[in-house]
Amino acid sequence: MSAKNYHFIAIGGAVMHQLALHLHNMGHRITGSDDAIFEPALSNLDKHGILPKSFGWHPEKIEKDIDAVILGMHAQIDNTELLKAQELGIKIYSFPEFIFEQSKDKKRVVIAGSHGKTTTTSMIMHVLKSAGKDFDYLVGAQIEGFDYVVKCSESAPIIVIEGDEYLTSPLDLQSKFLHYHPQLAIITGIAWDHINVFPTYPEYVETFRKFIQSVEDKIFYYHDDADLKQLAIKPHTALMIPYFPLKTEIINQQVYIVYNNQKFPIQIFGEHNMANLSSALNICLELGINATEFFHHIQSFKGAAKRMELLFNDEDKKLTIYKDFAHAPSKVKATVKAIRERYPDRKLVLALELHTYSSLQKDFIEQYKNSLNLGDAACVYIDNEALKLKRREPIDSEWLKVQFNHPDLYIPKDASGLEHWLLPKIQENTVVLMMSSGHWGGLVLNNLYN
Repeated sequence: MSAKNYHFIAIGGAVMHQLALHLHNMGHRITGSDDAIFEPALSNLDKHGILPKSFGWHPEKIEKDIDAVILGMHAQIDNTELLKAQELGIKIYSFPEFIFEQSKDKKRVVIAGSHGKTTTTSMIMHVLKSAGKDFDYLVGAQIEGFDYVVKCSESAPIIVIEGDEYLTSPLDLQSKFLHYHPQLAIITGIAWDHINVFPTYPEYVETFRKFIQSVEDKIFYYHDDADLKQLAIKPHTALMIPYFPLKTEIINQQVYIVYNNQKFPIQIFGEHNMANLSSALNICLELGINATEFFHHIQSFKGAAKRMELLFNDEDKKLTIYKDFAHAPSKVKATVKAIRERYPDRKLVLALELHTYSSLQKDFIEQYKNSLNLGDAACVYIDNEALKLKRREPIDSEWLKVQFNHPDLYIPKDASGLEHWLLPKIQENTVVLMMSSGHWGGLVLNNLYN
């Protein structure tokens, strides 16, 4: 492998900086720029000696000896470094274009869908690694046993990719997953998200139709999704195959998969996870791992980071606290349902932070209707700083209760109000579920139970 010079525009992104680290460790020369870099990217880049010396955009960094520029979505189309690279005729890749370029001779597996794709990708990666398979990958969260969230090698015959439907780059306003052209794919379901780039639901569904057209061989899709059923009717190059949640039993608090009259203990739970597991099984069968091997390896799978992550558990007091990355309506509903099914006899306390652009849009919030109704107590938190950053006006509490169809919904004014509401509810025979892609206004979750 010959070392190359890569320059990252917007190197501080969650996945962008991980790709930079990976390529650096492979022996390539890495430079980069960004106008702001936060943890953990800041420390990770600094540790490896590739943190930019100063924040901002510096066109003088773009020199003719750069082999390629890798462009992040955070950059603007008039970025001075981007303009300089275009002027010099340097090859410019978006992140997904670069991943495809590195994997065009491999068997490509892409996991797409509005929810569950990180978990499903993690399941497949876990089994492949446990089975000793050589493979590359791209996943949206840190996974136990993997140093990075991305790996691109010359030797691996397979790459497993979490396929994001968000936009590619400032130069390319199509969905990232349209660049991968996989042989095998999963679509976990379609539920409207990213309202800032897909302002109507039909536009959102359309990008999945395009993804289906890009798949070469087989697509496994969730059987109970109405839109996927409709899309499956139309002729495609790829064969569309429905999948169903695997059956389970709970014996003495232990969840077992029931498959071919055998029982396999697992560490995850919920119908949504059982559907994810079913699709992961289908892919692993395609990749040469039989069902017995799959269920042997999946028993040690604990889940992806921030996905139904167990923060605290006291079996004597029957007090359990989870945090989850859920933020879109479909993700919130699936997570709440899974927790309620797992703990039917405990009091369920739900806290949801509305943090993303979509979730702070008034014409989108109605999608959350009834999403918290399985809880015995529920609150929705909105960080005022997030509103300012996204240039949103404050949202009326009473209006919010109507949209959620939850008259007893608590709306704290700030992080201290959230903490004041939560603390007395952390008691025996209770499950607390904290759902957010944000930071709870700086609230330290560990302080809730320490």
